[in-house]
Amino acid sequence: MQNTLEFTDLLRLIDERSTAFRAVVASAPDLDVQVPSCPEWKLFDLVRHLGGGDRFWAAIVGAGPADGPPAEAAAARAALVLPREREALVAWLDESTRQLLDALREAGPDAGCWAWWEDVQSPLTAGTVARHRAQESAVHTYDARLALGEPRPLPDEVALDGVEEFLTTCVATASPWPHKPAAIDFRTTEGPVWRLTLDGSGARVARLPLAADTAAEAAALGTASELILFLYNRITADSLRIDGDAVLFDQLRDWDPQA
Repeated sequence: MQNTLEFTDLLRLIDERSTAFRAVVASAPDLDVQVPSCPEWKLFDLVRHLGGGDRFWAAIVGAGPADGPPAEAAAARAALVLPREREALVAWLDESTRQLLDALREAGPDAGCWAWWEDVQSPLTAGTVARHRAQESAVHTYDARLALGEPRPLPDEVALDGVEEFLTTCVATASPWPHKPAAIDFRTTEGPVWRLTLDGSGARVARLPLAADTAAEAAALGTASELILFLYNRITADSLRIDGDAVLFDQLRDWDPQA
């Protein structure tokens, strides 16, 4: 499926969202404040996750095509030691983002690399990594702001691309759907609509015209930001308009194609 954003746009969004994340960390009164959307984490843990993830994926992209992540990258991520002093921690975060962006620019969007997702609708390339990291940066910036009691919607540009990115990367699979075949529509108030088809051949995603000829068994309607936050388990279905068989969303959330 063709990306809705150019590679240069994805790099810009990673930079913008990472800058916003660092600003939250720099202004937080306490790095040990709990993150409600990641209940086992404090803000410092969220910093470790996002910055460590940037460095991890920089190494993966730099390694090129592989059957798994570089062993040294996985070991380095597990052994991360972060500074506790605020200014040094923000600088560490900034360097983490620089490493990721440098690796992505050097590789280019079509360079192959390992990734954890199935190569069904999201290819194993640096371009797809950039697309996913833009979403990670945006969602975790939301988490950080929520921890400070100042949650904000995801920016429209990143959210609109994010609905499709999540469905094609985190959901699309060739593993058989274990329930009755069904279709779920994800409708944004901004306009774009995506249909997730679930059956014995797996899960696949297609963009729909605004007036689709056939109705899906279930549909979720909200802003692109709300849909993204719902897909990432940051908000509940009560924040959206759900039509049709709401049980399908529970089945989708509980489904592990690798099990």
